[in-house]
Amino acid sequence: MKTTTKNNKMTTIDASGITVGRVATQVALALMGKDSATFERHMMNGGKVTVTNAKKIKIDPRKLDTVKFAQYSGYPGGLRYETLAQVLEKKGIEEVLRRAVYGMLPGNKLRPEIMKNLVVTE
Repeated sequence: MKTTTKNNKMTTIDASGITVGRVATQVALALMGKDSATFERHMMNGGKVTVTNAKKIKIDPRKLDTVKFAQYSGYPGGLRYETLAQVLEKKGIEEVLRRAVYGMLPGNKLRPEIMKNLVVTE
């Protein structure tokens, strides 16, 4: 994982040849601001994070069928699952990376605001 620039709370991460989870952990830490000395859990300390070369992320072929994403509509019987292969086909690698980072952020009121600072480019 290469962090190429880090000026004024802007981080660029090159994702070529690295697995989704390894990229997502680095992105989540930078978005939360845990790499900064002034980290506070209740405040937005992280800056903008740009992930480049998202199409070159390494995905294990076995995980295409084993990794499942759940969606619940709120109604009885409304739990639906999508495999990693289905999400890749419908929405692309950007959505897979977003969902991985979203799951690694704390589930408080800041999570939607923190996710606005993530930019994924191909």
